[in-house]
Amino acid sequence: QVQLVESGGGLVQPGGSLRLSCEASGSILYFNAMGWYRQAPGKQRELVAVTNNFGGTNYADFAKRRFFISRDGAKNMMYLQMNSLKPEDTAVYYCNGYRTRGGVDVWGQGTQVTVSS
Repeated sequence: QVQLVESGGGLVQPGGSLRLSCEASGSILYFNAMGWYRQAPGKQRELVAVTNNFGGTNYADFAKRRFFISRDGAKNMMYLQMNSLKPEDTAVYYCNGYRTRGGVDVWGQGTQVTVSS
């Protein structure tokens, strides 16, 4: 089974940018869809953005026009470019991969993003 590891989180000031990375231990084509989710303290985990093997993408309303999801199949990587960050974007961000066959649902360990002045 392919494993996922996130990186790139950290502390950033409001209005700043961060790029999160998700490295897969094998081919990202193993998954039919991959996405980013986040969980803030005291809140449920929520979808940020998702992309599938056909290049389709879907964003949460809060992410539209600020966040951009992308994948690099040659490097087995997925990214989340986050711009114009706000304090309410503070959360642990998780990488997810879903494979329809077998219902395989893989999560990374998460990376902390803190937006604060």
